[in-house]
Amino acid sequence: MTEQTEQTETQSALATVPSAHRPALSMRERPARGYLNLRGQPEQAAFVEAVRTVTGLDLPLTPNTMTMGQSLSAIWLAPNEWLLVTPPDDAVSLQARLRAAFGNLFATATEVSSGYATLEIAGSQARALLARGCSVDLHPRVFGPGDSAQTLLAKADVILAQRDASPRFHVIVRRSMADYLWSWLDDAARDVGNGASLR
Repeated sequence: MTEQTEQTETQSALATVPSAHRPALSMRERPARGYLNLRGQPEQAAFVEAVRTVTGLDLPLTPNTMTMGQSLSAIWLAPNEWLLVTPPDDAVSLQARLRAAFGNLFATATEVSSGYATLEIAGSQARALLARGCSVDLHPRVFGPGDSAQTLLAKADVILAQRDASPRFHVIVRRSMADYLWSWLDDAARDVGNGASLR
């Protein structure tokens, strides 16, 4: 089986779970995203330029931030590490193009799409819901669009990223924890807003 075929066959982590909406809060999976782990030296101009040329993105160099393009996002993970979030069919080809652009640079891109799932939490009660299981200060004066954090949400390791001011958050979690986290969020939502369940 080829690498391309393996990526195409990746299934939704929450295929049997419906999206849920109410006026103050919505929760859904963003299925079939592509993910690349990117490593390199940000002080090396050739590395930063290679990423910019291939992706069209400027890498976020400030801790706990992200940069967003029309179809790609780059999330800061460590001084020399980022997570690229791509459309599902682009991850393998993007990996190949990045590796070619790096040449002999001390840098690499690794396709990890099968390991993650993304939940989207949005609406005026989104912060309140996430705050029930997360120690990060999510007040809009502190955490706003373009901010990200690696943290625990209900004891699950997640990457939390605020996409816009509505607010809309993406919660990136390991696929093996996605169903558990959805269930926890659903239960916690009973005490948020008007108390209705998300399901």
